[in-house]
Amino acid sequence: MTKDDAESLALQVLAFLLADPNQTSRFLSLTGLSPDDLRGVASSLELQTATFDYILSDEGLLLSFCQEAGIDPAIMGPAHQLLTGPIDF
Repeated sequence: MTKDDAESLALQVLAFLLADPNQTSRFLSLTGLSPDDLRGVASSLELQTATFDYILSDEGLLLSFCQEAGIDPAIMGPAHQLLTGPIDF
């Protein structure tokens, strides 16, 4: 997986979230964004990271997304890490 793949996956997750009004409302509430804000920041690294943070925090939602998108859930963590960078200790 490349960083471009991870960015594309983050946009897929965002589209998945926005298709469900309940998830959209919760996601916007947690991020502090408005629907209008999304248009301007949809491709930003910050929103992509927040999108991964959100879906990775809810296993049921994660599995639902992966099943619908035909994606192995095991790639989600590494994709997130590609966007956030290595963890320094």
